[in-house]
Amino acid sequence: MNIKKPQGNYAISAVICTFNEERNLPFVLPRIPDWVDEVLLVDAYSTDNTVKIARQLLPKIKIIYQPGTGKGDAMKYGIEQTTGDIVVLLDADGQNDPQEIGEIIKPLLNGYDFSKGSRLAKGRPQDMSFRRWAGNWGIVLACDILYQKQFTDLCSGYNAFWRKRFLDIKPWANENWGYEPLLIARVLKHKLKVKEVSHSYTKRKNGQSRLPDFTQGFTAIKVLIRERFRG
Repeated sequence: MNIKKPQGNYAISAVICTFNEERNLPFVLPRIPDWVDEVLLVDAYSTDNTVKIARQLLPKIKIIYQPGTGKGDAMKYGIEQTTGDIVVLLDADGQNDPQEIGEIIKPLLNGYDFSKGSRLAKGRPQDMSFRRWAGNWGIVLACDILYQKQFTDLCSGYNAFWRKRFLDIKPWANENWGYEPLLIARVLKHKLKVKEVSHSYTKRKNGQSRLPDFTQGFTAIKVLIRERFRG
C-alpha cells in the first residue's frame, strides 16, 4: 500500500474520539503516517489508561476532553479544535487503517469537499455480521431515495473534508447534533461535493461497540428524513 502523502500544500489534522480504548489504541496510533501534522484525541474522561497510553504511543498527540457526552459531541468539539486545512476522522477501535489516509484525502485534492469512507464499496467484509450489514443497507437505501444519491456505506467513521468549507455550512447549527448519518445529511443538504472512497475494514479489536445496532439504525433513518425536509 502506498502511504506517501499526496502532493500538495496543505496541513492535515486527524481527530480520534475515545472512551476506555486503551487496548485498541496500539492498533491505531502507531499506524498514523508521520506526515499527518496534528493528531487530536478527544477523550470522554476515560476511566482506564487511554490517555496515558496515547501519550506513550504518540508523543506529539494533543489530548482534549469533550465538554458534553456522546460521540457526536466529541466529534463536534474535536473538529472545532483542529488547525489543519484538511480534517480526517478516525475510529479508535482499530476497525479502519490510518495508513489509508492518503487514499481517503485524494478526492479533496481533486475538487471534492468531502471524502466519505466506505467499508462496503467492494461488498460485505468478512468481519462484518449480516445484521450490521443489513442495517447499514437500510440506512443507505433511505439516504439514496431521500437525497437522490448512490452510496454503499453511510456509517463508516473514516471521513475527511476541507475544514473551512465544512465549518462554513455550520453543520451543527441546529439541535440534536449526532454522528455520521447526520453529518452526511447536512453535507448533502448544503450541496458539498462528496466522493465515496473504499477502505479496508476489520472488526473491533477489543471490547464491544457502544452504539446499539437497532436503535442506531432507526435513529439514523429518522434523522435522514428529518434533515431532508427541515427548512
